[in-house]
Amino acid sequence: MPKDTFLHQLLNLPTVQYARLSPDRHWVAFVWYRRHENMDVFVVPTDGSASPIALTHTAELTWFVSWTPDSRGVIVEEDHDRDERVRLFRVDLDKPQEMQPLTEERPPYFLRGGAQHPDGKTLFYGANYDFSTKSVLEPTWIYRHDLRTGERVPIARPENPAYVQVHLNQMGTHLLYSRKDRHPAGRQFHLVDVNGDEDRELFNFGDEHKVYARWLPDSERVMVLSESVDGGQQDHQSLGVYHLPSGELRWLIDDPVRKIEGAWVTPGGLIVVDEIRDANHRPSFIDVERGDEIPFPQLPGNLLPLGRALDGTWIAMYYAATSPTGLVRISLESGERESLTRIWEHTQLEAGQLTATESFRWNSADGLEIQGWLYRAKPNPRRAVITIHGGPSSHAEDKLNPQIQYLVSRGFNVLDVNYRGSTGFGLKYREAIKEDGWGGREQADITAGAEALIKDGLADPGKVGITGTSYGGYSAWCQITRTHPEVVAAAVPICGMTDLVVDYETTRPDLRPLSEEMMGGSPLEAPEKYTERSPINFVGEIRGQLLIVQGGKDPNVTPENVRQVRTRLEEKGIAYDLLVFDDEGHGIIKPENQERLYKRLADFFERALG
Repeated sequence: MPKDTFLHQLLNLPTVQYARLSPDRHWVAFVWYRRHENMDVFVVPTDGSASPIALTHTAELTWFVSWTPDSRGVIVEEDHDRDERVRLFRVDLDKPQEMQPLTEERPPYFLRGGAQHPDGKTLFYGANYDFSTKSVLEPTWIYRHDLRTGERVPIARPENPAYVQVHLNQMGTHLLYSRKDRHPAGRQFHLVDVNGDEDRELFNFGDEHKVYARWLPDSERVMVLSESVDGGQQDHQSLGVYHLPSGELRWLIDDPVRKIEGAWVTPGGLIVVDEIRDANHRPSFIDVERGDEIPFPQLPGNLLPLGRALDGTWIAMYYAATSPTGLVRISLESGERESLTRIWEHTQLEAGQLTATESFRWNSADGLEIQGWLYRAKPNPRRAVITIHGGPSSHAEDKLNPQIQYLVSRGFNVLDVNYRGSTGFGLKYREAIKEDGWGGREQADITAGAEALIKDGLADPGKVGITGTSYGGYSAWCQITRTHPEVVAAAVPICGMTDLVVDYETTRPDLRPLSEEMMGGSPLEAPEKYTERSPINFVGEIRGQLLIVQGGKDPNVTPENVRQVRTRLEEKGIAYDLLVFDDEGHGIIKPENQERLYKRLADFFERALG
């Protein structure tokens, strides 16, 4: 098969990005990427009696936000300009593709979340905007929006910038939302009533520790996931249930051996526990009433359960490197799976054309063991590309990645690295990146990965390239400015920070606390570290080859990063290639743009690495 045909088919392979079970458990709504031109919202019955139904069909990035309480419709957001200033719509299940606008077109602010009241007349969301003065804010306020009159009333006014989303209880009386007013590293949860008469801190287990909370269906109990139970430092997360009327908090899991990364509440009131061991999901669920915990069948790949359907089967997302993310019905008794999305019916690709991944380990400069996912090209080409995930608090996993699959088809071994700071290896490993901040020891982890590839005969010296998006792009910049070309010979940073001061000053306000958390303060508070860890100050050291990729409308890592570094590169006489997508934001999302990018990426590495 011609390689470009393979790429085209890869980029037309549908994959589920997000999914939620309806309150009545009859439906599951999800974002289907590449089923249409971009991303759209679909629903499918949980009993598998019908094929998925497209609720939206636009050329824009359209994302599922929430179910309406009556399960008759969904709230979706549309990012028209890829600048993340979204508009909210309601779409009813009996009127698919009729998008009823709820908020204004092309707002001057960032809108977060969206939950409709059971009465259908009121909407709640976060926005960094004062509607009374028509002025943009640094923090995100919580609003009650009257859909009949258009009146928007702030019911909570956080003091500091933070990424805030609201969670309305089933009775429609109170909301939970998070704040970062106390410390950039921490996250506390507040409780506010829908009238804004009461806004109080509900969970704070230490100003520098993060907590996560979600309502149980009875509107009286709240699931709590916390990095601490008493304000002290833990190397694990604890999970409990808080009873609002009595103020009683009962911890269900408080075990330093457990590597819990997340948890969520199903519409039926069960708690799914997402334990990740060595970057593999190993879920279980807890019956809150009985208190017992039941594991899900361990499958090759990854299973993310959404909830139990009315017939007792579970609805889940399932994926692996050779299996695109889809929705399945699974029986706990037999482990049998039935696909709800039937993705393989929408492609000419076969699973056998995709390359499986394997766990690959090496030691960093300080002896810490690092894991990554290795994809082997056959026969061994003795050249490799390292891919670096963003976040940095996320992780590479056994999951189909079209970019990686295409690079392997073009004759590159690929290593997807889980450097320190990644999730999937416990809280201590995730927090280790803070010991010396961005651009510190995690970069030594990546460099050591390149050296391990060379040592193991997977690449010759001078035959390793590196690429990544967002924090992965920043890491690519760090590697090409610091590492000898015999170790890292070429880099493609995609939407990556170049100057951490410029990034801090131009990024979205809600992202600045992350910089402060990781760098030990703002640029004014830690100026030397921001200078030391900014690749722009070391571009004169570049000896390898460089291709810069940027989204022209990126509000996260803004194009100003590229403008500044281009000036510096030209001052130093350093050659570079440039690829800008004017219609993209943070990351290259549109399939036609991805096709252009991945071809350019492979061609660049072929020239650079031979």
